[in-house]
Amino acid sequence: MTNQPTRRRPRPSEAEPQGFPARRAALRLLDAVLRRGQPLEQALGAAAGGLALPADRGLAHNIAALTLRHLVDLDALIDGATRQRLPDDAKARMVLRMALAQALLLETPHHAAVATALPLVDGGPRKLVHGVLSALLKQGAALPALPRLPGETEERWRAAWGDEMIAAASAAIAERPPLDLSLRDRDATADWTERLGGVSLAPGHVRIGADADVTALPGYGSGDWWVQDLAASLPARLLGPGNGRTALDLCAAPGGKTMQLAAAGWHVIAVDQSQRRSERMRANLARTGLDAVVIQADLLSWAPEEPVDAILLDAPCSATGIFRRHPDVIHRIGPRQIAEMAEIQAALLDRALGWLKPGGRLVYATCSLEPAEGEAQIAALLAHRRDIAPVDIDAACLPAGIPVTAPGQVRTRPDLLADLGRLDGFFIALLSRTEPV
Repeated sequence: MTNQPTRRRPRPSEAEPQGFPARRAALRLLDAVLRRGQPLEQALGAAAGGLALPADRGLAHNIAALTLRHLVDLDALIDGATRQRLPDDAKARMVLRMALAQALLLETPHHAAVATALPLVDGGPRKLVHGVLSALLKQGAALPALPRLPGETEERWRAAWGDEMIAAASAAIAERPPLDLSLRDRDATADWTERLGGVSLAPGHVRIGADADVTALPGYGSGDWWVQDLAASLPARLLGPGNGRTALDLCAAPGGKTMQLAAAGWHVIAVDQSQRRSERMRANLARTGLDAVVIQADLLSWAPEEPVDAILLDAPCSATGIFRRHPDVIHRIGPRQIAEMAEIQAALLDRALGWLKPGGRLVYATCSLEPAEGEAQIAALLAHRRDIAPVDIDAACLPAGIPVTAPGQVRTRPDLLADLGRLDGFFIALLSRTEPV
């Protein structure tokens, strides 16, 4: 019998430390976001696919998200402790970011942060990582209370919105935002506010704490409400009661606005290109007991059979307005992506307006803090479409503290409702078709 080589068992010191698989998944997540430009939530499935326990999956996501929230300041600590600057995409830098985030933000014991970091750089500069970590932790390194934004993002937003918004954005990304719930029955707002122990900022809305276990709350299983940021609920609110009229909800998944419109009495035709997201929308409709026609289609080739009374176009965008929920966006999105999205938005907006009855109304919305995807988009549209006009927005349709910023326009930013938990960044325009094209 031929002798087979035996595999050497690792010594105890070489065995994977407790919690290492979650850290390895977190490293994969950061690599997917920062090197390959993938959204954090989209990358989670592949990065954490080998984790059997939901708690490990949650830890991996939390480490990656916290690292992204404080990335600029973590890099400043690292650069201050190295003689030569590590490349932005170097594994050593990624591991140092993660380990420091755990030690300084999650209060992970220092020895555990180091022990789970070093195996991640096997075959790499372990001594460098160990030395930098040890030096910084012994020195009592600390992060500022308010994280700094990436330089390019900060410059762009300061030019658009000023210093006050930059300070608000830093405060917003420092903490997890509260959860907003939209109610199926707006007349039951007081009852659900009491039952859920929250606060209501508008009819049909309840705001609760960020740490709530959504699926365990009363009303989830019975479909009495769904999670939807208050800013994201504004576009559908502007269309008012449906009274059986027909509305198109375009780019509709996962269905929050579709459910709002259905609950307000609209006959809704909801269109989205993604099969997975359309299936999720159908599940949400089934849970809430609300009705809508769901169509999976590309809006650049699909068209309705006849003109409709109202259209809600929640256009694809950079999503920079939801940075406090998805901190990866401010590290992935730049001028090129914004310009590409603006081009798609213009094409969709121009096409959708052709499906509107004369006198009908269209709401255009983006979850973006970029003027190119909001104010500039509407200015360009109105300059070349003489059949389209802004519609005055009744301030009574908006929660207190959210102003109308221009005729037919609302802009939400994180400096609004600061003492009540803030808002995501949205741009919303209400338009009417005044005559046939």
